[in-house]
Amino acid sequence: MPGQKIETGHNDVVHDVAMDYYGKCVATASSDTTVKIIGVGNNSSQPLATLSGHQGPVWQVSWAHPKFGPLLASCSYDGKVIIWRGNQNEWSQAHVFSDHKSSVNSIAWAPHELGLSLACGSSDGNMSVHTARADGGWDTTRIDQAHPVGVTSVTWAPSTAPGALVGSGLLDPVQKLASGGCDNTVKVWKLYNGVWKMDCFPALQMHNDWVRDVAWAPNLGLPKSTMASASQDGTVVIWTVAKEGDQWEGKVLKDFGTPVWRVSWSLTGNLLAVAAGDNNVTLWKEAVDGEWQQVTTID
Repeated sequence: MPGQKIETGHNDVVHDVAMDYYGKCVATASSDTTVKIIGVGNNSSQPLATLSGHQGPVWQVSWAHPKFGPLLASCSYDGKVIIWRGNQNEWSQAHVFSDHKSSVNSIAWAPHELGLSLACGSSDGNMSVHTARADGGWDTTRIDQAHPVGVTSVTWAPSTAPGALVGSGLLDPVQKLASGGCDNTVKVWKLYNGVWKMDCFPALQMHNDWVRDVAWAPNLGLPKSTMASASQDGTVVIWTVAKEGDQWEGKVLKDFGTPVWRVSWSLTGNLLAVAAGDNNVTLWKEAVDGEWQQVTTID
């Protein structure tokens, strides 16, 4: 499939791009302090809306599941997280969270089975989780000093436990997060009786520079959990754990020799995309023997 070029209309660096659930709209985040919504299809694209409300570079954008309506979250250097509600061309600020005292670097919506819930990670060292109530308000839980020198990335675990058969809906959904930080570590968190507690001891440490991104792989009933972490040190590490309570094990996918910015899983969880500082995106797949192989490079 040939790549499609999209003119964003931003007049500064674009930091993040997110496609909506149906692949019809793309949201982009930029240092020009705006978020843009672009309609895409049939090798064409059209600007739909420019969302202004942040006072600093916008680092990430994230679409909520469509069952909650057209909702988009954005986070910025200004310390704010904005939830935008809209359709096509008309967008407005539905809610602004200003809990954090410095840059909010990463946001992630929970699996939709857990309800409308947004996790945020900030340079102030803290994480916050905002959950929508039926009355339209929001409840906030916090993980204070999750990575005291700064949180760079947040990701949710799938809501079904590893190995849980599809249809055995008796299991309580799992509420777990993973985070990466400027302390070079990845940490896993679990919600116990309304309080987030660390779920891996010690913290996962195989990087020797900032962790730039961490992504939990979708789980299709497989008996293990898998995460990928990307670092300023040039490496991507694949982390796996066989069952609840076991130790996570890390394996270096590759040393790219340049900072690695983002890692992203396919919906089926068997392909990993890696975006590195050499401007290449590579795709990786796990072979039958457990070794990871590069499938392709996207120019």
